Amino acid sequence: MNLKEEIDLKKLPNHLAIIMDGNGRWAKKKGFLRTIGHENGIKSVRTTLSSCAELGIKNLTLYAFSTENWNRPKFEVDKLMQLLVNSLKKELPTFNENKIAVNAIGNLSLLPPKVQEQLNEVIDKTKNNDRMTLTLALSYGSRAELIDAVKKISFKVKNNLISEADIDESIINEHLYTHDLPDVDLLIRTSGEQRISNFLLWQIAYAELYFTEVLWPDFSEEELYKALLTFQNRERRFGKTSEQIK
Repeated sequence: MNLKEEIDLKKLPNHLAIIMDGNGRWAKKKGFLRTIGHENGIKSVRTTLSSCAELGIKNLTLYAFSTENWNRPKFEVDKLMQLLVNSLKKELPTFNENKIAVNAIGNLSLLPPKVQEQLNEVIDKTKNNDRMTLTLALSYGSRAELIDAVKKISFKVKNNLISEADIDESIINEHLYTHDLPDVDLLIRTSGEQRISNFLLWQIAYAELYFTEVLWPDFSEEELYKALLTFQNRERRFGKTSEQIK
């Protein structure tokens, strides 16, 4: 029996998030420029997206570019932005064929105009797709997201649109970039690093964490299946005892 056949389709994560790490190290190991690693990472994105859609995972969020990534060398940042534009153009027909809606979160105003234009076009042309939602975290930082949410809620309290007593988890959720998405069930990080790196800090409160040594360009269908099987073999108690959830 192969790994895919072992997966219980009734126990899939409703929301899978991935920190796609290791493109640069993959390229360095092979004697290539870091940008070659990013190009090969696109192939893993395509593989992961198609596998998730085929299995029936409804929400996939990919950490594509963090707020801290702006500090990388200009050549690398420019190459990443060009890769993003090209990929969005190329994959649009595939998104629609597979009924995948594309979304984006982060400080998108910092993205170059060409990227914003192409991103908005893809979001608009896929908005009615209902099989799966692909969310790209671009120029994204979770702390900045939380600060923005606090400012929006504070404004509403100050202007008597809501009261201080109204503020609860649901109110905070409504003011996050991810207000249309459920909490993350499974977070995968590749490349052997075991940290969250300012990604969806609120949304992963009860997520299962899966770390793998595999570098992102080598992340295959089989590696995805391994992560999903590990997730399915864990007991998710949400603060309760084992006896209470049985």
